[in-house]
Amino acid sequence: MKPEQLHLLNSVSAPAIHPDGTKAVVSVTRPDFDADSYVGQLWSIPLDTTKYSRRITRGFRDSSPAFSPDGLVLAFLRCDPDGKPQLFVVEAAGGEPQQITEQHAGVGGFVWAPDSHRIVFQSRVPEQGRYGTMDGVTSGGEDARLITANQYRMNGIGYTADQRQQLFVVEVPELGGEPAVAARGRAAHEQPALEMTGLPSARQVTFGDSDHESPCFSADGTRLYFVAALHEGHDDDLVTSVYRVDADGGQPTAVEPSNKSLQTVTAVRPSTDGQWLFYTAQDLGDTGKDFVARNAVLYAMPIAGGEAVALTDVEHLDVSGPLEPSGPDSVLVLNTALGSVELLDVTAVGGITPLVHGAKVVTGATVAANGEMAVSFSDASTVGDVASLERGEIRLLTDFSAPLRNNSRVVEPLDFDAESADGHPVHGWVVFPDGPGPHPVLLSIHGGPFAQYTGAFFDEAQVYAAAGYAVVMCNPRGSSGYGQAHGRAVKERMGTVDMQDVLAFLDSALASFAALDKERVGIMGGSYGGYLTAWTIAHDHRFKGAIVERGFLDPVSFAGSADIGWFFGTEYTGGTAEQMEAQSPMAVVSSVDTPTLVIHSENDLRCPIEQGQRYYSHLKAKGVDTSLLIFPGEDHELSRSGTPHHRRQRFEHILRWWARYLPTEVNNLDD
Repeated sequence: MKPEQLHLLNSVSAPAIHPDGTKAVVSVTRPDFDADSYVGQLWSIPLDTTKYSRRITRGFRDSSPAFSPDGLVLAFLRCDPDGKPQLFVVEAAGGEPQQITEQHAGVGGFVWAPDSHRIVFQSRVPEQGRYGTMDGVTSGGEDARLITANQYRMNGIGYTADQRQQLFVVEVPELGGEPAVAARGRAAHEQPALEMTGLPSARQVTFGDSDHESPCFSADGTRLYFVAALHEGHDDDLVTSVYRVDADGGQPTAVEPSNKSLQTVTAVRPSTDGQWLFYTAQDLGDTGKDFVARNAVLYAMPIAGGEAVALTDVEHLDVSGPLEPSGPDSVLVLNTALGSVELLDVTAVGGITPLVHGAKVVTGATVAANGEMAVSFSDASTVGDVASLERGEIRLLTDFSAPLRNNSRVVEPLDFDAESADGHPVHGWVVFPDGPGPHPVLLSIHGGPFAQYTGAFFDEAQVYAAAGYAVVMCNPRGSSGYGQAHGRAVKERMGTVDMQDVLAFLDSALASFAALDKERVGIMGGSYGGYLTAWTIAHDHRFKGAIVERGFLDPVSFAGSADIGWFFGTEYTGGTAEQMEAQSPMAVVSSVDTPTLVIHSENDLRCPIEQGQRYYSHLKAKGVDTSLLIFPGEDHELSRSGTPHHRRQRFEHILRWWARYLPTEVNNLDD
């Protein structure tokens, strides 16, 4: 794969299966260089493989499809090139989509009511006078912000206290009825502004000083459940809880188990029989802030309250939602496991059935009333596709990565296991380029650190392999998917066993494969991967070059500048000056002599740009060959969801850097 082929990467959403089990609908989205944005539409996927999939909408970016429980209506989000996502509905049998919201900040997630006549959705509510709510007042002309809280910014969003995410309920109009006509002239002056739009009125049902997440209706449709932090002192911890409010509005009530502990709840869903409340949560220790490498657990609690029972093992499973009902008292969850993401079916009494496992990354699944199931996933050969489950086996329904494979060789990563210096197992992959070698090697380190590489399609590894590089990547201690102890091994020990693991994995790969050139090795990583790259090149000088991207490079200044700085460094490195210095790449930058490209984005609030700027300036002053590559308008997610132009340009700069220090036949400065 080459950088200019980014537009061939079709991403597939979680599927929405029709209640009768005959078809599923997904959104298929791709980077588009002409629009310099992400475009995509909805596709209908028959579960009968004798029929063909087809595109059913033609919006600029249509996403998040969901059928009404009665199967008559399909709801989805539509975003114009310069607009915000709004909620649309269309008859499931086909027709013209009808817009039903006009939220200033757009619509986030949404869920149907059991009666198929209402939808609850999330939307940020900006304070009047901010974020374009007042004509003529630009962002630079807004009133000053007086900050007194720890939690006031978030990467990709900006300030949060003055634009909290709230919940709204909207009545879905009769689609077969007479279309609404916006009032004009005399009538326009006599009707309220909302009625003039011709849209149904959305009713705000929450107003608290917190972002409200994971909304859903109770089984009888009279109440809403959601996740928020509305407790006293919520600014000083990471605790979130389940709340309940009447669907018509009112005062929310916390829904807490009798055996409650300090947790952050991430998703909630009542069982369809109305007897249980499922939710996923991570323990936060005694302080409410100890988030480091905490596996998420699926719990079930009686709907009327009582003891919450853990349905999954906290040490070995790390589950996530969204929680999709699979039966009257069961839900589907995803589980991060050994470089894959599995699909599990879990009942309220604790029965667990693995449905999809192995070398796949499941991204979503839904079940029809007749038991038919649609699954979206990626693996080594696809960025995203849809399948059904038949007698426990995946039955492929789409091939959205065919254009990529037809225009570029997709390299399957080789699964590889190594042993660290203390005997700890380290799992990962090697991606080989064409030809016998020996090939220059790029040691790639993932972010997180509580995250994982997988064996599924990874655009970065494919681009580097196409340019003639072997890519070595692993999941050292600190990573997710290998048990909670594996992830927590780096708490207050960053740069110790994690560096030991990645170097042991590299050495083992170099010794095992003659096609790898042990004399020509580079190192690179982003976020925590940027941290460990910067730390490693201060201690190991074998590398011909390095790339430190959006790195966590100085725990001291990070505490005052990052959106998560008020707790992240303290929990990972420890809070004393001595602990921070002992694990700080900035403290050992004087030991670096490896040529280093530093990459950062101007709007990065997770690892603020000052981290990269200061690191670069220290290297420059020391005389190290270094460059600083800055992307305007981008945040911490540049490499994953930045504009297509910037993503392509990032790849081009990276390949140019490696052409300088690790040239190959197909990537050199003579090209």
